[in-house]
Amino acid sequence: MSERIPVVEKILSANDRLAGENRARIDAAGVFSINVMASPGAGKTSLIERTVRALCPKYRIGMINGDILTSLDAERAAAAGAVAIQINTGGDCHLDAVMLQPALDQIGLENLDLLIVENVGNLICPAEFRLGTHKNVIVASIPEGDDKPHKYPAMYRGADVLILNKIDLLPYVTFRMDFFSQGVAALNPGLTQFDLSCRTGEGLDAWYGWLEARLSGEKVPDA
Repeated sequence: MSERIPVVEKILSANDRLAGENRARIDAAGVFSINVMASPGAGKTSLIERTVRALCPKYRIGMINGDILTSLDAERAAAAGAVAIQINTGGDCHLDAVMLQPALDQIGLENLDLLIVENVGNLICPAEFRLGTHKNVIVASIPEGDDKPHKYPAMYRGADVLILNKIDLLPYVTFRMDFFSQGVAALNPGLTQFDLSCRTGEGLDAWYGWLEARLSGEKVPDA
């Protein structure tokens, strides 16, 4: 165990250095970027699809999708109007800064205003690997249950924004909002949160407004 810890620290340190290089490239292009993380089925792709359709008339949006196999999610983003690049991890449960670098080469940062990275569906590994994006966004959903912040603290502790999706299902699913909120507050007090439904559209305007404020360069607080 004592040998494993230095190896892990070395890997993460190297990743952080490359993430810094990615951020420098993104900043130099004047692009705002987010890393969207969630468990499978929480609604990452639906959120990205709705966001692209809402903002594409005004902003140039690129999407990099990370998945073990297939390009289905990237195809949905492209159909909505984004420039989309697919990264197939071949079994890895997360994206890292190394994987992101060739995708940044391909996507044409100089032609974008917003870059959305959709990480692999997973609530464990993505929390450990910085990519170089400006904000980490975690998508939770009502059907997943109210215990996720308590079970996956690293993911919630490292988030800048929390999206609670599928609130239209609250009348039909047992979900203790107070228990969920207590878990979030204990890990990340003051975390910016948007409660919404990608299916009905409820709450999406607030999320769009948060993004647009950053794309316009407004100096606004996160919370």
